[in-house]
Amino acid sequence: MSEEFQIKNKVADSGLINFDIAALMPKGQRIGVDLSSFLFEGIILKEKDFREKVAALDTEQYRDAFVYIYNSADAIVPLWAYFLLTARITEAATKVVYGSRGDLEVLLMHNAIQTYDFSELMGKRVLVKGCSDVQIPENAYIELVEKLKPLVKSLMFGEACSNVPIFKN
Repeated sequence: MSEEFQIKNKVADSGLINFDIAALMPKGQRIGVDLSSFLFEGIILKEKDFREKVAALDTEQYRDAFVYIYNSADAIVPLWAYFLLTARITEAATKVVYGSRGDLEVLLMHNAIQTYDFSELMGKRVLVKGCSDVQIPENAYIELVEKLKPLVKSLMFGEACSNVPIFKN
């Protein structure tokens, strides 16, 4: 084939770095623990019963998992109850938070972005992948821009064939 008809990959030749934010998402099982299941009749916290249920909890089910504790009951729960349950679950879990699954994902991505070494992107043209099989919290994109703005030459979002320029330094 002659050189004038040779197919070239312009994206590869452009020096554009593709960055998949989903690669930062920590791998591991996510487990929700509803505090209401530890309450008497699902509505009242009786300290003795609560302590017994927490002590009897099989923590192996949380081994290396990311756990979020929530309360679906319309009950007032003293803060020490969350302390006690968390102290028990952290024996096995990788991370324990209070809130929803979404709250957990926001925190995990926050930690991942804050601890990731972005120095390899210094002065580069970066394209943040727009599509992912993993649900990425919107806040992660905001934090990513904050981290990348002082480092990269330019930032784009989307796919190489159709991207949205975000900024140029």
